[in-house]
Amino acid sequence: MTRRTDRKPMHLNAFLMSVGHHEAAWRLPESPASGGTDIAHYQNLARIAERGKLDSLFLADSPVLMGDPGRRPANKLEPTVLLTALAAVTEHIGLIATASTSYNEPYNLARRFASVDHVSGGRAGWNIVTTAGADAARNFGLDDTPLHHDRYLRAAEFVDVATKLWDSWADDAVIADKESGVHARADRVRKFEHKGTYFRVDGPLNVQRSPQGYPLLVQAGSSEDGKDFAARYAEAVFTAQQTLEEAIAFAKDVKQRAVGFGRDPEGIKILPGIVPVIGDTEEQARALDDELDRLIRPEFAVTQLSKTLRVDPATLDLDRELPDDIPSEDEIEGAKSRFTLIVELARRERLTVRQLIGRLGGGRGHRTFAGTAEQVADTIEHWYAAGAADGFNIMPAVLPSGLELFVDRVVPILQERGLFRTEYTGRTLREHYGLPRPANRLFDTVDASAGHLGIALSEVS
Repeated sequence: MTRRTDRKPMHLNAFLMSVGHHEAAWRLPESPASGGTDIAHYQNLARIAERGKLDSLFLADSPVLMGDPGRRPANKLEPTVLLTALAAVTEHIGLIATASTSYNEPYNLARRFASVDHVSGGRAGWNIVTTAGADAARNFGLDDTPLHHDRYLRAAEFVDVATKLWDSWADDAVIADKESGVHARADRVRKFEHKGTYFRVDGPLNVQRSPQGYPLLVQAGSSEDGKDFAARYAEAVFTAQQTLEEAIAFAKDVKQRAVGFGRDPEGIKILPGIVPVIGDTEEQARALDDELDRLIRPEFAVTQLSKTLRVDPATLDLDRELPDDIPSEDEIEGAKSRFTLIVELARRERLTVRQLIGRLGGGRGHRTFAGTAEQVADTIEHWYAAGAADGFNIMPAVLPSGLELFVDRVVPILQERGLFRTEYTGRTLREHYGLPRPANRLFDTVDASAGHLGIALSEVS
């Protein structure tokens, strides 16, 4: 097994989802009834994560009502708006929001993220997604979702345009010279007149270049197209891996692809998701895990699983394994990597549908681990030392208690082992992740400066 020889601190991100990642978390007495729309609840979570010196927090999103609202809390505040409220009560922690390239326009989205970066003093990150599903498409006047490969082609051009917009102001454009009456040098604010397959955008942006230059670029797809996209553009990758061997292979694959795009593989951070269920003893942790699984409504869960697998729910017997006639990955247009993970998990461990629902209830395919704080720290260190991760996407099963336990019990162990920071040393999210501020493609003259995004200067129109 390949093991890390460096002792660089790992990176930790808190994935905040309403009242917790387990679908039955809302049924616990501690769960706030209005957690999905309660600003004070999210602000409390942000403060807890910052108390633990975590690199960042992350908000997922989708432009459609996800699943049956009778099953679990389905409210989702628009994440870039929510980030501004979290920026106001924190000073250091990074703030990452999901936004779709399928149902946004580059100008509006580039402006929103530049605004969040200014508001937060350089702590913004963008999780780039290509939204699938006919339900979402119909919210935007389309009959169905574009094909998988086409969505990634649009996403690539979207990121290209967004970065040009962020670069349309030189860093020294604003001089605010009151004596001469010149606020900004007009020659340092530039149009670029992009004309592509999906977008026509002149620029410039109406927001000057932000503290980070670009927000941290994050991606979470693990299909072949998704891995290529991550290797070309992403600086952090959220991924779902069930086994150490799969995680090592994924990290190696993405970093090798990054080299193929002319990037330094150390410039891309791999963060597998983990759902820690923490107790004073292993038995206590397992009891909480079992209690959460007992609170799952199987009739709701079967319906959701059937949609994910594209099968008739009547074919899913709770006490039998998955039927043989599941579609192949080639027949799936949306969420290919998650479909493959679920099917392989069920086949590899010969799970019944009921058992599979329990495994997915905590993290939708992300690895769930129940144990003491020491055991959670041990498994995190094991994966990190083996080269399976540059850090982890922490997904507490229950919020706020799961995040508090991780911050107050697991983080100190990682700090004592020299694996995680004890204080923030940087100001921006990029500094937390050890990544440089991007050079400006429209104004800087060093050709190599564009390489970290895999975009040559000659491609800038």
